[in-house]
Amino acid sequence: MGNWIGRGALAAVVLFGLIQLVPYGRDHSNPPVLKEPEWDSPRTRELFFQTCANCHSYETEWPWYASVAPVSWLVQHDVEEGREHLNVSRWGHGKQHGDEAAKMVREGEMPPWFYLPTHPEARLDEAQQRELLHGLVATFGDEEEEH
Repeated sequence: MGNWIGRGALAAVVLFGLIQLVPYGRDHSNPPVLKEPEWDSPRTRELFFQTCANCHSYETEWPWYASVAPVSWLVQHDVEEGREHLNVSRWGHGKQHGDEAAKMVREGEMPPWFYLPTHPEARLDEAQQRELLHGLVATFGDEEEEH
């Protein structure tokens, strides 16, 4: 029985080492900021960058675990997807979904639950969340108001 446990542990260590060779997830690029939206206030920008910018801008702060597979794969995917939907660092370049930002925060979809344990600064109290929602609507509009 102990021999199987040892072999299993060795296999896990070897597999962990091998997946580190996969290049995806370690290209932590932060291209230059092209243009930001016209924020309704400096406070909205501050709250956005505190809560959302790691995935929705070119000013991502890459944590150490973003270089260790398989977590690096998930982090890279989330940042790429976030930037694809809303990227405040390339405002006016390509399709942006800023009008959905307030809805996503309002419905608790953003920031995602799995982001918060490692980014406690992204947890907003009720007053901060109201401020952010008001600022997002003032800056980007609100998808719900358009329907």
